[in-house]
Amino acid sequence: MAIRQLLTQGNRKKIIYLLIILVCLVVLDGVITEYLINGGNASEANPFLESLVGEPGFMILKSAGALFCAFVLFDVHRRFPGTAMVVTWIAVAGYFAIVVWNTSLIFLT
Repeated sequence: MAIRQLLTQGNRKKIIYLLIILVCLVVLDGVITEYLINGGNASEANPFLESLVGEPGFMILKSAGALFCAFVLFDVHRRFPGTAMVVTWIAVAGYFAIVVWNTSLIFLT
């Protein structure tokens, strides 16, 4: 029951913290991706972003997209707090896994 409350019980401060963490994880993913690709140790898995890696537009697009998603999730939270909290937790967990994976590639290569 405690885990369910943590995931679905939404208050304004909690969603703001989660959205800040989400934006930071997305930007960190972009920075690590740039580092790995410039070192020749990886390739971009997203075909839409593949041509932008190494260009200033890559980080601008990642940052702007993350901020846009954060604002949309914050707006959804006003009407559907439980749904927004669950979706935000899933996004944070997903991006955390991506950042851990990318960071492991730094140490493995």
